[in-house]
Amino acid sequence: MAESFIFSIAESLTAKLASRAYEEASRVVGVYDDLQDLKSSLSYVKAVLLDAEQKQERSHELREWLKQIKLIFYDAENVLDQVDCQTLRKQVVRAYGTPKDKRLDRVAANRDKFGLQTIAVDRRVVHRREMTYSHVIESDVIGRDHDKEKIIKLLMEPSLDNNDGSKHISVIPIVGIGGLGKTTLAKLVFNDKRVGESFPLKRWVSVSDDFNIKSLILKIINPLSDFASSTNAPGGQQNLIDLQIEQLQHRLRNMLEGRKFLLVLDDVWNEDRVKWVELQHLISVSAQGSKVIVTTRSQSIASMMGTVANSYHLKNLSPKDSLRLFVRWAFKEGEDGKHPDLIMIGREIVKKCKGVPLAVRTLGSSLFFKHEIQEWEAMRDKEIWNLPQKEDDILPALKLSYDEMPSHLRQCFALLSLYPKNHAFNSFDVAPLWGAAGLLPLQSKDKTMLEDAHQYLSDLMTRSFLHNVVDCGTFYGFKLHDLVHDLAVYVSKDVCQLVSSNTQDIPENVLHLSFVENGLPYNSIKTSLQGVRSILFPVDNQGASEAFLNAWVSNCRYLRYLDLSNSTCETLPESIGMLKHLRYISLCNNKRIKRLPNSICKLQNLQVLRLDGCSNLETVPEKLRKLISLQRLEITTKQSILPESDIAKLNCLEYLCVQNCVHLESLFVGTRLPTLRTLEVTASASLKSLPLDTHHFPQLETLGISGVVNEDWLYRSEDTNAVLRLKTIVLYKMVTLPHSLQRYASTLQTLVISRCYELEVLPEWLSNLSALKFLYIWGCPKLMSLPRDIHRLTSLHLLQIINCTKLYRKYEPQVGECWPMISHIKHTDIRKTWNS
Repeated sequence: MAESFIFSIAESLTAKLASRAYEEASRVVGVYDDLQDLKSSLSYVKAVLLDAEQKQERSHELREWLKQIKLIFYDAENVLDQVDCQTLRKQVVRAYGTPKDKRLDRVAANRDKFGLQTIAVDRRVVHRREMTYSHVIESDVIGRDHDKEKIIKLLMEPSLDNNDGSKHISVIPIVGIGGLGKTTLAKLVFNDKRVGESFPLKRWVSVSDDFNIKSLILKIINPLSDFASSTNAPGGQQNLIDLQIEQLQHRLRNMLEGRKFLLVLDDVWNEDRVKWVELQHLISVSAQGSKVIVTTRSQSIASMMGTVANSYHLKNLSPKDSLRLFVRWAFKEGEDGKHPDLIMIGREIVKKCKGVPLAVRTLGSSLFFKHEIQEWEAMRDKEIWNLPQKEDDILPALKLSYDEMPSHLRQCFALLSLYPKNHAFNSFDVAPLWGAAGLLPLQSKDKTMLEDAHQYLSDLMTRSFLHNVVDCGTFYGFKLHDLVHDLAVYVSKDVCQLVSSNTQDIPENVLHLSFVENGLPYNSIKTSLQGVRSILFPVDNQGASEAFLNAWVSNCRYLRYLDLSNSTCETLPESIGMLKHLRYISLCNNKRIKRLPNSICKLQNLQVLRLDGCSNLETVPEKLRKLISLQRLEITTKQSILPESDIAKLNCLEYLCVQNCVHLESLFVGTRLPTLRTLEVTASASLKSLPLDTHHFPQLETLGISGVVNEDWLYRSEDTNAVLRLKTIVLYKMVTLPHSLQRYASTLQTLVISRCYELEVLPEWLSNLSALKFLYIWGCPKLMSLPRDIHRLTSLHLLQIINCTKLYRKYEPQVGECWPMISHIKHTDIRKTWNS
């Protein structure tokens, strides 16, 4: 599977070699000519990589050739990274050899014997699913009655005229991940008697592989035109294909003129708005009230095509409906009553499917005619991806979306497999992981690493790969659906490895390791694992020991990402300063460590240093100013004074968190942090002052505050021109909201109020936040009500209330006594609990 990423690696290497920074660095260390040779060999082999990727399954020899190329690319990446290490530039040749030693030119010469074609741009052909049809047996569909009625209600609503007086065709997108039942729902609606009576003319068009206008016109004019290319097609249909598009569009317009028309476009992947607008213009001659239903996995496509207020996001089946569907596929009709013991196991099997109907069907049908308890238990205990899969089962359905993604996005998605299921991600943590792996574009003055990561997350979100997304304006929170997580594990199996007590072996040349259990044997390390670039301990209270550090970390000299969260080590080895490639190191929540070696300040590539939750840390390292690449710093320390002058010299610092520094009395009084964008200050009870103005924080956009009893320390300049232009404020564990938040009314777009357990009322001035787009209220059980004038928040796009008992009762959608006060808000998400 790793060979599917090889073109992306080649592109990354090419970009680095072409950059001025690498050219200058190579001249400094005397390897300029060698890098030019590498550039030439890389260009020669890169030209055929896309073709090789697509043909590798048919040739063992070609797979081996790609494996050799991949390993050479990894070595080349390490050499280029070493060139980029400021302190070791002159030692590159002596310690690691030159790029000419990497054998790329010799291995690349073998490309010609495979008959590979030159393909310069990644426009891979994705094999879409088979064409769909409109027929459905309604009694076979379970749990979609409510969804069906919702869509039919939208169909029956009158269409509105456009501003120019022209007719408006409403477009209703149905959005969701593969296998969720979008097509089935559209079929139920399409075949409903009420819909047939309301729309005299209906057409079902399976789009799937291409949004070709001529093809679409043919399918609308004649539903049988899918078969018109066969030699047995009737003459009339064959004649349609022979017509020019000008003649076809005349026929289409004549057919639709003045007739009320329903068009279903199933499985749309096209993101070219020009093509959609062209089709829209052609069908606009139909009668008032004509509608289009679109099924798609992409929210961006839904937004582009949709005209109703909200896309219809199809939800997962309930556990009860999932079990009913499972029984339907696992037993002959009426036989399930004979096997209550199997039904009990079936309940556990259904949990794997997480409400995705296609997964339920896949597992249920694989047990049809099998009535042995051992067979059912084996199914229960086996990962879904290890089961045999037919073309229309869940793995091909989900992997289709994965295969469609550009190669850089596939790599980023694969790295999410390093975290356990149900992990709560945020973009502040994902960005450095992707950045350390070299998957984000080369840094520029115009765009930060976080902004690049946001773009990639947005791309994944529009493809329905992210679940429970929370858009906080300047950062995202999200989860992965369990089946999507399984897909990430499946596609990354040669690159990423989750290590547990069940792990038999670790693949050679694996790049990323995630340790998900304590007490694993660390005393035997393979030579082949010295190239590991990422080590994580992502599970709470599962951390590294000193034995692990001694056995593993010092051997992995190319480490870029080292997450030692929840570790139990009392110190770090002095040799940590030798890990020159390191971009990220976290000692988050280590309760035992007291000091860090000063050698940590030799890590001039380090972008993230996390010391938050290190409650016994007596002092932060001296000479922090030497960490010239540091972008993010999180600190918990017993110090009463931080080394502010050093921190102020960190010219790349964008994110600063000061957490539980109980002895800290002041913070950055008279100190300026010109590049800081995010500041988080939590539970610092002794803190007496904090300057919050543009003189000290000219770029600050996001402010997080937790556990502040009063706001006296929130120093505010009297200069109105010095007011911060905050976009996001996150408040944790507050008893009241700081009155000073009013100062940001014209710029504040996102407000998060979380775990404020004693908060009873929201201030009425909250309604003055004229720019507010997103309001999140989580875990505030005593909060009684929202401001009476909440209707004044005319910019409010989303209101989310979760785990707020009293608010839920009053504002429950449709039935709560105060629901009318917020029903005008475009998006509302009001739930008793996170899982409701």
